[in-house]
Amino acid sequence: MMMDWEAYRKQVAAGVGQIAHTSPEIVRGYRAIFDGAAKIGTLDPKLRELIALAVSVTVRCDGCITTHVDAAVKAGATKEELTEALGVAIAVNAGAALVYSARTMDAFAQRTAGAPANAPAAPATGQP
Repeated sequence: MMMDWEAYRKQVAAGVGQIAHTSPEIVRGYRAIFDGAAKIGTLDPKLRELIALAVSVTVRCDGCITTHVDAAVKAGATKEELTEALGVAIAVNAGAALVYSARTMDAFAQRTAGAPANAPAAPATGQP
């Protein structure tokens, strides 16, 4: 079953509204960061929203997705532009997985350095 993104966007907005009611400083701080980046003015709003969507996918944030899809549509983003931006997110995520796989191999090699071939690694001590 597909998610009702419009209903979810409203739910997220209501949740943020509750946070703003309890602690307006938190939401003001968030808005200051978001609005501050937009004040640079080099990127147009549509491109900023496409970047936000690629990042939303990367951090797996459904609330971000629904909020920034709404803003991207309002900024005139097309399906083709969105697909290209998401393609970049997919490529970067695959690249990150590859890089972190290499880091994992390095950590494993360091952890097992000096151990005889096929010998189990020494038990973890709980210390780095």
